[in-house]
Amino acid sequence: MTTEKLTRPASGYGYLAAGFVLLALSIYAFVLQGQHSGGFYWVGGVVSGLLWLLHLGGFFIVNPNESAVLVLFGTYKGSVKTFGFYWANPFYTKTKVSLRARNQNSEKLKVNDLVGNPIEIGAVLVWEVEDTAKAVFGVDNYNRYVEIQSEAAVRSLAGAYAYDNFQDDHVMEVTLRANAQLVNDALEKQLKDRLELAGVKIIEARISHLAYAPEIAGAMLQRQQATAVVAARQKIVEGAVGMVEMALDMLKDKGVVELDEERKAAMVSNLLVVLCSDRAAQPIVNTGTLHH
Repeated sequence: MTTEKLTRPASGYGYLAAGFVLLALSIYAFVLQGQHSGGFYWVGGVVSGLLWLLHLGGFFIVNPNESAVLVLFGTYKGSVKTFGFYWANPFYTKTKVSLRARNQNSEKLKVNDLVGNPIEIGAVLVWEVEDTAKAVFGVDNYNRYVEIQSEAAVRSLAGAYAYDNFQDDHVMEVTLRANAQLVNDALEKQLKDRLELAGVKIIEARISHLAYAPEIAGAMLQRQQATAVVAARQKIVEGAVGMVEMALDMLKDKGVVELDEERKAAMVSNLLVVLCSDRAAQPIVNTGTLHH
């Protein structure tokens, strides 16, 4: 595997002056050829002109957050990462590679989670080229490579975790919906391992879209709502029992009324109906005794 090595070619300004000299020599030789007979000056003018044209092929510019990978007849000669105006061997192939951070928003993928539920998931990642030699020589097209490997990583991640905890007999420690940070960290690790071959550094990766697939979304929504209702009812009942217990204790401590077990049962029943009902209770005034 070719690894990156940094190089810094000669400044282009000095060679720019040398190019003007070659051009001036070529023009001057043709002028002298017109004043004298023979082909000596003509040959000098042609040679100077060819050298000037060849000389022009060595100039190149590296912009900020950009690099140039230099290759001579199939041999890697180095990478230039410092911006500036340079001159190098005209026979070098100079491949530009951007070092800027890039955003990539993957398409919404339809996959199955750990327990087999079909879900829709998408991710956004921020990445940049870190090793220009690997980016150019390690893969055919590093942009396409990042796109495909990021999709594969998201699919693999979705299959490793359940969407949410709905299994009463087995509670998942980590789920896609409840543990976003842990899931994002796992996604970053997967992408780092997959994209190292292309010399790409992952700056950030996170899940941008997560939902059940349309065919089960309605059923899962009802299940979520039912779970929420049951949890709320459980809290209401716990609170109501505590209030009933407190009421009975206060009545007994203050001697307001003496209640036998049957009357206590009736009072508990009435209080629980009032406290646990999801609608306002309608009072009924009993003008007789408890049994009439």
